[in-house]
Amino acid sequence: MKTFGDWLASPWRRSLLAALAGALPVFAFPAPSLWWFAYVALVPWILLTRSAPTGRRAVYDGWFGGLGFMLAVHSWLVPSLSVFIVVIAGLLGVLWAPWGWLVRRFLGGVPSPRRGAAALLVLPSGWLMVELVRSWQGLGGPWGLLGSTQWQVEPALRLASVGGVWLLSFLVVAVNVAVAVLVSVREVRVPAVAGLVATAAATSAAWVWSPRPDVDGSVRIAVVQPGVIAGDDTGVRRFDREEQLTRQLAGRHVDLIAWGESSVGFDLAKRPDLARRIAALSKETGADILVNVDAERSDKPGIYKSSILVGPKGLTGDRYDKMRLVPFGEYIPFRSLLGWATSVGKAAGVDRRHGTEQVVMSVGHGLRVGPLICFETAFPDMSRHLAQDGADVLLAQSSTSSFQNSWAPEQHATLAALRAAETGRPVVHATLTGVSAVYGPSGERIGSWLGTGASTTRVYDVPLAHGITPYVRYGDWPVQGSLLILALVCAGEGMRAFRLRRTAPRPLVPPARTVHESPARPGR
Repeated sequence: MKTFGDWLASPWRRSLLAALAGALPVFAFPAPSLWWFAYVALVPWILLTRSAPTGRRAVYDGWFGGLGFMLAVHSWLVPSLSVFIVVIAGLLGVLWAPWGWLVRRFLGGVPSPRRGAAALLVLPSGWLMVELVRSWQGLGGPWGLLGSTQWQVEPALRLASVGGVWLLSFLVVAVNVAVAVLVSVREVRVPAVAGLVATAAATSAAWVWSPRPDVDGSVRIAVVQPGVIAGDDTGVRRFDREEQLTRQLAGRHVDLIAWGESSVGFDLAKRPDLARRIAALSKETGADILVNVDAERSDKPGIYKSSILVGPKGLTGDRYDKMRLVPFGEYIPFRSLLGWATSVGKAAGVDRRHGTEQVVMSVGHGLRVGPLICFETAFPDMSRHLAQDGADVLLAQSSTSSFQNSWAPEQHATLAALRAAETGRPVVHATLTGVSAVYGPSGERIGSWLGTGASTTRVYDVPLAHGITPYVRYGDWPVQGSLLILALVCAGEGMRAFRLRRTAPRPLVPPARTVHESPARPGR
């Protein structure tokens, strides 16, 4: 009778199981948003990998688990990239291969209490390195960081103000490791329990001692969400709808009006008639309007996505060009090599150009706004730098209209909660087609979301806060700590290998012959 171990002996079956186990954390992300599931979602993957018969097999378990994770978290990209998403997931899944080796190295067999305790630091550090590397824009950016599943948990948001989303990812993985040890290795349950207690203590300490943002005022910001505009002349009809909705804000005493990403499909320098219409809306509503232009510029070559501020007298001169573009969505990396992606999906036909620096805009009433465009809200460092540069409000302009019937709009909208908690600044997430959302300086939701079916405006009373969070002050210290831990592991492994070589018995060799002997006639 075959056992489960016999079934796993097949490399392909084991790889399939690893991919399925790696995909499980997707249910902790929006839209399912089972935040509590994140704390056990990695357990099956860890248990499978620690049982690998060899280190090489553990590497494959890490690789295929990473492939499953990337496919699941980015499944909404399938309509755009088609089968190419499998290629990307397979390449990025390699990042988890060393993590698989670490799992077996520290939890394989019957680990000692010392190894089990070390695993609570080493394995989360290894995971954090994977998140750090794939956060590079050229590899897709930090979409789907495990810590971002905790966007609606108040204690977790408090921790984000201390160490950013990186600290949340570290603690979530540490809890998964502790649970995996508790259910599989009796000999090291004490360190596992100690790790859980330490995590709870750290969370409680952050809750009590980390500084809270000092709320000292509010500002009224309106979001204009035109909804899905289909058919011919989309750019013209969208602008007409945005103009109609914005006019309804007259008399509402708003301080700023935000349109979504690509809300204007024409360069305003080439279309002064559109610039005058927006200026007239600004004068009528008594508020500056932050629009987003997706068009070829008249003053330099190439297509840019730009946040542009318009006041009652026209363009104010404040402009931010998007710095971090979406790979394949807004440009194709190594187009000469990967340009064929346009033939199998909806990859970018023309590369956008990227900006060179972040901008903080003054919009009147002493209010300073830091714009972000699209998936730039996934990058913790960008919002942190805007807070350091004096932004009172972070304003993200986005569009997920290509992914209306997927989990992408909800996932994108929740990233703003983490950026707010990290920086102690409110974040307004304004979109073309939903989900639009606003979060206060502690990451708490302000008002209700504008869903993907809405075509309307909404005015939010946004609380303002000042002061510097530990994360803004000290930056990505959890990442730096993880690098130090892994450096110590590498040093320890190197010393261990050196000792093994020195203590290994020398091979027996036959005595050397002298010149006085002959192989054919010994003794001569």
